[in-house]
Amino acid sequence: MSSPDQPAISRETPDAALPVPLLYRDALMLVIDKPAGLPSHRGPQAKRRVIPVLTDYLDALRFGLPRRPEAAHRLDKDTSGCLILGRHPRAMAELNQLFRDGRIDKTYWAIVEGDPADDEGLIDLPLARRSPERGWWMKVDPEGLPSQTRYRVLGRADGLTWLELEPLTGRTHQLRVHCAASGWPMLGDEVYGSAPRDGGPGLQLHARAVSVPLYRKREPVRIEAPPPSHMLEALGRCGWSKSFGNPNAAAKQDEPSSTLR
Repeated sequence: MSSPDQPAISRETPDAALPVPLLYRDALMLVIDKPAGLPSHRGPQAKRRVIPVLTDYLDALRFGLPRRPEAAHRLDKDTSGCLILGRHPRAMAELNQLFRDGRIDKTYWAIVEGDPADDEGLIDLPLARRSPERGWWMKVDPEGLPSQTRYRVLGRADGLTWLELEPLTGRTHQLRVHCAASGWPMLGDEVYGSAPRDGGPGLQLHARAVSVPLYRKREPVRIEAPPPSHMLEALGRCGWSKSFGNPNAAAKQDEPSSTLR
């Protein structure tokens, strides 16, 4: 890659002036903690209502650069957590290539309804669109695209299970459909689960961490996002506590000070 070997890095602390929490910033990319309920772009649902979308906020994340950053991938509207942004066209080209090559690792946390028989495993179920009119609505289909998800149980309690999920492919709604098809739909999933459309607990799916091998002579950049407030009650029932995997621990490493614009 043509990226610098010794990037200046800023591990961010929360800044109330920013429209979304910023987890990481360097010369090529940002990682934000996308709130649940914020669409990544103004799609059909957002067009019908006057609601904020992520693209409304990108100018505030330029940090002095002439162009605003762009999302290098997407998270569903109701999914919270780590979202990678490229800061300029060259950065976007390099991030896009990493995603195409499958070199960016993504880890999710989910609370599901049910009790998986095994503590870890691989869900290998092909997926296809359920309806051509609604391209986001997916189903398991033997004729669909290959889709694989690794899972690991992190805790169980009261008919709920806390899972760590690693998507090996990137299909629309893959994690939600794979969990539902396995017999343990995600808590708060109003499409593939049993949650009501209004007044439910909110989708219990969080993009916990990303690992990005962006620089040739450095270890991959790993960033974690703290669990969102709407998941804390169910996570606590399943054994999570604030001392579990402090999301800021990695940010305390000695890094070059940043004078980035």
